Amino acid sequence: MTTPRSFELRTEILGPLPVLNHFLDRVGLAGLLERHLPDDDRRLRLAPATVIGVVVRNLVVGHRPVYALGEWAAPYGPGLLGLDAGDASALNDDRVGRMLDRLFDADRATLVTEVVLGVVRQFGVELSQLHNDSTTVTFSGNYRAATGRPRGGQATPAITYGHNKDHRPDLKQLLWVLTVSADGAVPIAFRVADGNTADDVTHIPTWDELRALVGRPDFLYVADCKLANRQAMDHIAVNGGRFVTVLPRSRKEDAEFRDWLWGHDPDWTQAHRRAGRRHGDPDEVWHTTPARSPSAEGYRIIWVRSSTKIDRDAEARRARIAKGITALDDLNGRLASPKTRIRTVVAVETAATAALDAAGAARWVGFTVTEITEETYRQEKRGRPGGNTRYRRLTRSHHRVAWQVNEDVVARDAASDGCFPLITNDTAIAPAEVLAAYRYQPNLERRNHMLKGPQEVAPVYLQTPHRIEALLLCQFLALLTEAIIEREIRATMKTAELNSIPLYPELRSCPAPSAPRVLEIFNGVARHHLIDHGHVVQVFEPTLTPLQHQVLELLGIPADSYTASPTGTTKP
Repeated sequence: MTTPRSFELRTEILGPLPVLNHFLDRVGLAGLLERHLPDDDRRLRLAPATVIGVVVRNLVVGHRPVYALGEWAAPYGPGLLGLDAGDASALNDDRVGRMLDRLFDADRATLVTEVVLGVVRQFGVELSQLHNDSTTVTFSGNYRAATGRPRGGQATPAITYGHNKDHRPDLKQLLWVLTVSADGAVPIAFRVADGNTADDVTHIPTWDELRALVGRPDFLYVADCKLANRQAMDHIAVNGGRFVTVLPRSRKEDAEFRDWLWGHDPDWTQAHRRAGRRHGDPDEVWHTTPARSPSAEGYRIIWVRSSTKIDRDAEARRARIAKGITALDDLNGRLASPKTRIRTVVAVETAATAALDAAGAARWVGFTVTEITEETYRQEKRGRPGGNTRYRRLTRSHHRVAWQVNEDVVARDAASDGCFPLITNDTAIAPAEVLAAYRYQPNLERRNHMLKGPQEVAPVYLQTPHRIEALLLCQFLALLTEAIIEREIRATMKTAELNSIPLYPELRSCPAPSAPRVLEIFNGVARHHLIDHGHVVQVFEPTLTPLQHQVLELLGIPADSYTASPTGTTKP
């Protein structure tokens, strides 16, 4: 009797890991992690550098929490993760947590510096212009032990309340400070500060760190308005640095120029023009003009006027005025009710002022309160009224708010619509170059969006602050890897004169590919093994689509990276 053959098909997911590994190998991340996280304990089942490497790959590709790391790694070929057969089951949260302990205790500053300098050398990243910004990492929970108490002589971050940029003042936070290069928005430095740290005090230590990293002080440092304080600007200028930032609306220089614009027409010079975002939209134009006098610190001020910001400012003012008028109309409805508790002129004025302040319209909408007295008559006694019936006069007072739009103030403010001041200590740079430097800042903000969006930095499923800081270092490494993937494919497209590639669903064109989308198109790519009684009968290599081949070619990755089994792959 013939025994029926028993076939088994085993699937080994490849996904985007060959693409990711190509760039991690170029960075030399594995070797750097092994040097800073030596495998010097024979009791360890997995090397610390291997575990941290898996964490970084998961942050880029899987976005799974630490406790689910083993579950995420199991379907992949272990060789793609630097693992051996069966190692994925050892990636439990306790082991990963202990590896994060080792990462925190290591010389993290040197590790980050070596990684960044390796990226700069390998990919030729230009460091002449750097952009800095901060955001908050929000936590759910009390974190009573996260008070900043040192661990092993190293400070730990204090998770506490502060100015939350996620609009959750009820939750505790840490401050994440990120610096990127203007060459592809590649992250080159990051810092984690206590949750109640003000942004303005972060710039001096950040700039000092960047000066040591770059090796010279003359790079252009671009940041938001929190840089515009005397201590930070003077520190950069005295030490040979250059900066560009925007002057806050609270500065006297801002108010003086806006007042002067009412009745004056400065000599605006076109600095930049680009086509409208949609077909039929007018061109977006930026003009510049020098300020009439330097700042209080003696630095150069350049005023910018944006055509699109003119429309936005006018629409925002119109919306606030309309909201304020609606609020006063609603207040009149409340005042007309016989049950109203607002019965004095002072109380009405207070309520009207609060309504306009809430709408942000107090500057343009004024009001007057009038008291209206109504008289009514009522019989003193019950019964049918007659010629001798006596009546009692009753008086009732109520109030009404009459509003008026201050047209003079509206016209004065409209004269400076679309204008904002930039401040710099560089007297040689052209105004158009100052504007171009500042206009690159949103690229940095998109990196912070990637941290909170695709990488899902929150919620953080860890309790101890030192492990959280180590995990944020892994987040930085993941962010850096995604940035160089984007930079590489966009640079190759520019060299090949490709305006776009069909990367979006339904093969719609994409002019600026993002790393998440580039990696996403490789989801589902897998290798299959046909097994018979424990022996491999046949291996079915993945078949790549034309789009996947095109992306691999643009990234400089050979197609056989998806057909050659990496070292360490599981034996069936």
